[in-house]
Amino acid sequence: MKEIIKENLPREVFDLFDSYVHSLISRRQFLDQASKYAVGTMTASAMLDFLSPKYTSAQQIRRGDSRLSEEYITYDSPDGAGTMRALLCIPKDVSGALPGVVVVHENRGLNPHIEDVCRRASLAGFISLAPDALTPFGGYPGTDDEGRELQRQRDRNEMLEDFIAGYEYLRTHDQCTGRVGVVGFCFGGWISNMMATRLPGLGAAVPFYGGQPDIELVPQIRSPLLFHFAENDRRVNTGWPAYEAALKEHGKEYTAYIYEGLQHGFHNDTTPRFDAEGAKLAWKRTVAFFNKHLQNQG
Repeated sequence: MKEIIKENLPREVFDLFDSYVHSLISRRQFLDQASKYAVGTMTASAMLDFLSPKYTSAQQIRRGDSRLSEEYITYDSPDGAGTMRALLCIPKDVSGALPGVVVVHENRGLNPHIEDVCRRASLAGFISLAPDALTPFGGYPGTDDEGRELQRQRDRNEMLEDFIAGYEYLRTHDQCTGRVGVVGFCFGGWISNMMATRLPGLGAAVPFYGGQPDIELVPQIRSPLLFHFAENDRRVNTGWPAYEAALKEHGKEYTAYIYEGLQHGFHNDTTPRFDAEGAKLAWKRTVAFFNKHLQNQG
């Protein structure tokens, strides 16, 4: 039934949902505009419910997995929020230090899906850290609507400092080799791009459908980059040609994939925008990229 609904939703509804979750239109505006595509029981409210995340049923690696040690930690972020809370995951039964991966959430705080991704990164052989930019408000509030509203109240450059401080925490962790990469999604993709412009020692950056940095910052990039884009993501993709031209002009190391026919958020398996084949391939490429650039690098 879900696949039938997904196949019958016009692209315009997915675009409206993208605008809604990125605060470009209100919930009421989504419902009003989506009602034009309502048919039978597929009302605008039913479309919104269908497109919204289902965190409980979709998690791949649940909290308490016996293969992992995981805990919530705090670290100092003097140029950001002051103190940050984050999920730290370390694979068990691994001797010696491991490279690290910072996992950066979307525009709504550290929700259950990004915690799941943090655990996946750890099971792939890394010590992983997923900070919560909503720490000043008590953390992710339990719903994405509330999370988006809270995150809008923070300055994004201050949040960038929080994730840079997370990188420093992980880099100096006694179980980390000091080689650290970053992977981020949507807002987290922008953070990943920006961290590449700010951190000369960053081992690798993997933005998933992330906004681009200002072009004048491109010469500062020292880390290799792996980009994942969805073909049907006009909002994000508009800035890619100029960014790619600057990367080429300045001789930066990068690889970019555009996943044909897919929507923004295709890696998030808690929503119908998820594409199993595309997500699996993108994650396989991400892990291989981190292995190449973070493992055995001293």
